[in-house]
Amino acid sequence: MLRKMKNAIGYIRVSTEEQAEEGRYGIESQKSAILVYADKNGYNIVEWKIDKMSGASDERPELNSILYGEVQNPPVQAVIVFKNDRIARDTKLYFYYLYWLEKKNIKLLSTKEEFAEGSDFANIYRALLMFVAEQERKNIALRTGRGRSQKAACGGYSGGRVPYGYRVEASVLKVREDERKIVEFVFAEKAAGTPMKVTAEKMNDMGWRTRKGTWFQTSSVRSILDNEPFYRGLYKYGKDAAWVKGVHEPILKEGE
Repeated sequence: MLRKMKNAIGYIRVSTEEQAEEGRYGIESQKSAILVYADKNGYNIVEWKIDKMSGASDERPELNSILYGEVQNPPVQAVIVFKNDRIARDTKLYFYYLYWLEKKNIKLLSTKEEFAEGSDFANIYRALLMFVAEQERKNIALRTGRGRSQKAACGGYSGGRVPYGYRVEASVLKVREDERKIVEFVFAEKAAGTPMKVTAEKMNDMGWRTRKGTWFQTSSVRSILDNEPFYRGLYKYGKDAAWVKGVHEPILKEGE
């Protein structure tokens, strides 16, 4: 009888030294161990996520894409690592990551360690560490929030929805040339007194589409117009924050 395979993501972290040595903690070594574990336990690796940085760093783009991105169950039931320290060397941080995965109903599995479940001691230990993880989650959120507020006060991009006409590159807002012309067109039509509905119709007639590939609507035009201070070089983070001079390139110049 064929067993039903479950889906998993293979997560690998290597430091610069481990990449160079390609020893037991190198990428291929970790991949091999994860594949053996997955096959033995009925998992199919559907995607690999690889971070190349020190275990002391909490900047993990690929891990963050799992924790805070669009990875969900279904279709992914587990994340498999070579060793738990590939996720984090700090115990509190490890259980913080475990906390987020469990909120998504996704298991965190290791080829080297097994977290014994079922016994009273294991359940108490797990509950205690999950409490610690929750406190660490709050601490990280507080630190991150302060950092974002400080960055925003200096006009730097601090997260959130990226305004039309821009993209994020290395945490910095850069102009998207394919969208710049659309922003400029919307404000040119506003200056000419064109109703927003008509502006949207003109954009659709020219073959322009939203980022989602849909037709422009009056609401699409309004959202661009509402961001006029931003397009003129100002920035704010949060609904109640004040506008400050941004560090991004303005799309609208003086006199436009």
